[in-house]
Amino acid sequence: MIGAQPVLIDFAASIFGRRMYESESGSALQRDVSRRSIGSRLHRLTFGGNPVAVSNSMKFIDLLKQESRRPVVLVIGGGTIGLGAEELYRDDCIELVGTDVYASPHTVLVADAHKLPFEDGMFDGVWVQAVLEHVLEPATVVAELHRVLRREGLVYAETPFMQQVHEQAYDFSRFTQSGHRWLFRRFSEIGAGPVGGAGVALAWSIRYFSRALGAGNKLSRLIVLPFFWIRFLDAFGRGRAAADAASGFFFLGRRAEQAMDPHAMPEYYNRQK
Repeated sequence: MIGAQPVLIDFAASIFGRRMYESESGSALQRDVSRRSIGSRLHRLTFGGNPVAVSNSMKFIDLLKQESRRPVVLVIGGGTIGLGAEELYRDDCIELVGTDVYASPHTVLVADAHKLPFEDGMFDGVWVQAVLEHVLEPATVVAELHRVLRREGLVYAETPFMQQVHEQAYDFSRFTQSGHRWLFRRFSEIGAGPVGGAGVALAWSIRYFSRALGAGNKLSRLIVLPFFWIRFLDAFGRGRAAADAASGFFFLGRRAEQAMDPHAMPEYYNRQK
């Protein structure tokens, strides 16, 4: 237990060990849950907010309410409220079940997403934002999301593509838009596309280029700050060329009974024109 929250992790099969939760903080990872630290504020100033998630969260909520008066939504990686996901937390008609690998005011339990401690078909929706790059086996996690969703339940995911390592030892994977779609091949697509374009990706590269030259984590945040304006050029990006250089991608879809045909993937890429 961490306070009143149970730690429901199979430690024998997880990257997280029991001793990580026996520290004074009772957490495997440390987070700026309030997003008020200087580092978090500099990050927002440089890379901006997340208008894509704002728009998609409204659509996600609207679709949920068409199916249920009080939808139940599982938030994976919900220890910190994701950028642009605030409306999901403000809506009193939605019952949120927040989980993460550390306890916070936004979670009800601690769990490893590779083995979710829930029965089949429990949730109307799943929100998994900036998480799948941090798990050892993304396909296993997505299979778990499919399992705990009800028939035609909704999933919303955001996952990086052109971003450097930002979680040290807990950072594993990146996905193209096609790779992200194939990851969610057992879901029908409602919408998908970039989250942050080539400008945001370039800002990431400038910061990490500075780090590679020895600037360090704190100084690199200041070095990239004058280049904050680059992200505004993303508004002019179009089609496949923009997607090929995007910082990350989102996927909004419904749980399906049949997986995509592999032969559909080349055409999926070509439709990004």
